[in-house]
Amino acid sequence: MKIVCITGGIGSGKSVVCQIFSSLGVPFYDADKAVHSIYDNHPEVVEKIVREFSDDVIDKNGKVNRKRLGELVFGDNQKLKTLNSIVHPVVKSDFENWTHAHKTFPYVIKEAAILFESGTNAGCEKIITVVAPIELRIARIKERDHKSRAETEQVIARQISDEEKIKKSDFVITNDESQLLIPQVLKIHSALSKE
Repeated sequence: MKIVCITGGIGSGKSVVCQIFSSLGVPFYDADKAVHSIYDNHPEVVEKIVREFSDDVIDKNGKVNRKRLGELVFGDNQKLKTLNSIVHPVVKSDFENWTHAHKTFPYVIKEAAILFESGTNAGCEKIITVVAPIELRIARIKERDHKSRAETEQVIARQISDEEKIKKSDFVITNDESQLLIPQVLKIHSALSKE
């Protein structure tokens, strides 16, 4: 079984691409959702987060306030590094358990927005990057997350550029609303299934 990772900047359409792969019967692991689940199901992780960042990041129900935590860490590389050092080992273990449960498949997909930034690309046998024009990405995020242009541009500035991602990738999917996604996914699926 091959581990194929999908990445791309915020608003590029990674999740839509993963849904297409899923409709083809390919299991996919959403690293962002895994982190949310870890916040809810691993009290030891939450304790470490509180120790590092204060209990301001906990809401009235005792859950991690992801928005508040994000505001704290995304403007500060050291704080982001600290958070990643707490969360990523648990995500890594969760992903290993998940892949073991799916070992009969020819390949699985792991979706990770900060694949290269977090260094988790080292565990990928193939990498797919989803790209889209900046203006389209900003419009999608404004509609989906109700973020301002400035907020979205801040997130984009913290992620490595599409050009850098493309250099490190085996496949590129363009999600610019003029090129059809399904034929691009089918072509990659065919290549991965034959290997």
